[in-house]
Amino acid sequence: MDIVRGVAAAPPEPDPAAWHELITKDPDTNLRDALEALLTEARATDHGLAMTPVPDVRVNELRAELSRQGLNGFLVPRSDEHQGEYVAARSERLAWLTGLTASAGLAIVLDETAAVFADGRYTLQAEAEVNGKIFERRHLTDEPPTDWISENLPAGGKLGYDPWLLPPGQVSRYGAACRKAGGELVATETNPIDAVWSNQPPPPLAPVRRLDNIYTGESSADKARRVAEELMKVDTDAVLLTAPDSIAWLLNVRGGDVPFTPFALSFAVLHADASVDWFIDDRKITTEAISKGANQIRVHTPKALGAALDDLGTAGKKVGLDPAASPDWASARLKSAKAQVVHGADPCQLMKARKNPAQLDGMRAAHLRDGVAVTRFLAWLDAQDAGGGLTEMQAADKLESYRAENDLFQGLSFPTISGSGPNGAIVHYRVTEGSDRALQQGELFLVDSGAQYLDGTTDITRTIAIGPPSDDMRQRFTLVLKGHIGLATARFPTGTTGSQLDVLARHALWAEGLDYDHGTGHGVGSYLSVHEGPHRITKAPNRVALEHGMVVSNEPGYYKTGAYGIRIENLVAVTKLTAPAGAEREIFGFETLTLTPLDRRLVDVDLLSGSEITWLDAYHTRVRDALSPLVDDATRAWLAAATAPLI
Repeated sequence: MDIVRGVAAAPPEPDPAAWHELITKDPDTNLRDALEALLTEARATDHGLAMTPVPDVRVNELRAELSRQGLNGFLVPRSDEHQGEYVAARSERLAWLTGLTASAGLAIVLDETAAVFADGRYTLQAEAEVNGKIFERRHLTDEPPTDWISENLPAGGKLGYDPWLLPPGQVSRYGAACRKAGGELVATETNPIDAVWSNQPPPPLAPVRRLDNIYTGESSADKARRVAEELMKVDTDAVLLTAPDSIAWLLNVRGGDVPFTPFALSFAVLHADASVDWFIDDRKITTEAISKGANQIRVHTPKALGAALDDLGTAGKKVGLDPAASPDWASARLKSAKAQVVHGADPCQLMKARKNPAQLDGMRAAHLRDGVAVTRFLAWLDAQDAGGGLTEMQAADKLESYRAENDLFQGLSFPTISGSGPNGAIVHYRVTEGSDRALQQGELFLVDSGAQYLDGTTDITRTIAIGPPSDDMRQRFTLVLKGHIGLATARFPTGTTGSQLDVLARHALWAEGLDYDHGTGHGVGSYLSVHEGPHRITKAPNRVALEHGMVVSNEPGYYKTGAYGIRIENLVAVTKLTAPAGAEREIFGFETLTLTPLDRRLVDVDLLSGSEITWLDAYHTRVRDALSPLVDDATRAWLAAATAPLI
């Protein structure tokens, strides 16, 4: 089945940088190796993404450019045209301007003042990375940017924004804040940061490859038909897909345009007849991806997207658009073309979240292999001389090396959080050469890591005692463990959301006046994003019910600033259970996928109930039985001790 080519792509331009060739010169190059080389080169040549502190000359140059464009300020979100968490180096504008390397955040630069906003996961990181003499450092939710705009934008001021980098809802809120200040929000034709970032990386051109149906469990043609049926149910002619994971899932393709996540950055329009217009740089399309492509897929250059949306409007089509995840540019273009815009959730997201049997089997297999790697690492770590100089970075590298021995390993699923002592209290800590510290006696070591395999994505956190732990550490760890077990053993009726279950993970901590400032669980993709929706487990309201086949993390935590961090994370799959006699609704629960021991030295047995002790002993028995045949003798001996009954 051939892909039909539509509008021809422009002739290739010369590569702007030598590292750009790493992912274009050989379509058969292993994507993981190419990406790792790309990232290494990016660090070595300094595209300005890791300079701390960021020099104020960058803000001054931006202000000069804003003045040339007749603007009094500019919004700088940490996002790209696809509103993604992981973005290409070219789109790391927030990091380049402010030094903040978080996966979420916002900066606002005005003529005389500037501010950076980070949520609870990154407030400590912002304190460390952002120059407080240039930027105010504010909490994204407690001190929202809309309030700051209203208080600081001068009357008559024009605050610019890139319409590709914000969804319509955010534009509406920022526009209201500007009007409250007596100013206005103005869409820019081009991004002014791109005008002053002299060594900005070029757009990525990683080759696209097709993922075999043995991993996906369903052909792209069948997926397109299923989504098209949903469009017809709501009387919609087409839907604009802007999320790379939706397109990757729909077309059964993977790429390498962003770190840690196998995305091919592109846009697509799925029509009610199940045909797809795919807007992607033609240079990314390999022969392998084309020859095995699904029927009724037409490839166009990304620049053709605007004209395609205009055509839909001219034809009077009803076009679906996810207002929470699409760029404001797309919404404005459709409206200007007089298209009938139908706001609604991206239809691929919920279908993608419900893993089919082949994907669930793949996730189980991936977690078994990942469990072997992590368990080997923990056994190795336990054998090291505590206080002997082993550093966070060395530990993270060792863990990655164990995973890399597997043939299906495609790279990490996110930068490993390897935090010892006080660094473990930084929720999304990222070790650097400047922050790297040795693991020391009497401290806790928190390692949150994951991998991408062809058959699944993993994410696991373990907290490890380096030397004898304090009573305070054991008490806090056990409170977190009680929450983890409470969620793992939950039984709930159909229609239950993650928000309704979140309290189970926090109950023991709340009883002691403690809490954690992050969600309890996020969805996880199948060789896709380690953070995916639409389901999640969090305090914040979420209306998406948990359904059979969804994979979500179970990761309560506790963080004592300046001392230590604790988090226990397993991935679990939502599964339908046999309903008890007399039940009036379907009952669901969780199947734990992650297979790695927890540190028994940190467990205060006196704080656990009998059923909680039974759960942990049963989990450890399952881990031991699954992993023992797959590890070496030394690791097997360590595993036997690490999974022994608590009492």
